[in-house]
Amino acid sequence: MLLRAALLALTLPFEPVRACETALLLAIDVSNSIDVAEYRLQTDGLADALRDPEIIDALVQGQVALAVVQWSGVDRQELTIPWERMTSPTEVELFSNRARVMPRAFVMSDTAPAEAITFSISQFDSVRDCRRHIIDVSGDGTANAGADVRRLRTEAERRGITINGIAIESMGLAITGFFQRAIITRDGFVITARGYRDYPDAIRTKILREVSRIFG
Repeated sequence: MLLRAALLALTLPFEPVRACETALLLAIDVSNSIDVAEYRLQTDGLADALRDPEIIDALVQGQVALAVVQWSGVDRQELTIPWERMTSPTEVELFSNRARVMPRAFVMSDTAPAEAITFSISQFDSVRDCRRHIIDVSGDGTANAGADVRRLRTEAERRGITINGIAIESMGLAITGFFQRAIITRDGFVITARGYRDYPDAIRTKILREVSRIFG
């Protein structure tokens, strides 16, 4: 019986295990400036983006690892959805479902992106096999608490971690400018969402750029 099983295994087509191309951590701002409706637009926007066929294909082809962090004040960071490997369209669908219904972690708190980045950097120890490490920071305000975020950006670069961002603007480009000056790494980019209604399109564009082998 064992010999038959061994011979059968030799006749089966060999499918090499694909390596993890990207570990993408989505860091969502839930500080005081974001109301209930705006929080829901963020979670629904993320969940809908993960249902896009082009994104599903890129995630699975790259065996991408995804995680979600919610952040606000100095001591307000939470790994809401731990790392999951996108090994099949079903895994992507399950992650999308979890993102859509995840409860808000914090309310009535300051905006401390430096501490959010510190917390996010520490999460990559468990996905060291992934070729690229990316933190995706979304927010609608500048820092009003915590350490100097530029120092943490430098630390991320030292560790080979890219920081990208979605700047959610109510008017002008003040948040976009802050992200460019203080948050994103030299190899990173910022996408501007013109209000929360524009967020779903912005996050779809950003994720596709991050996980696609053509644009990544």
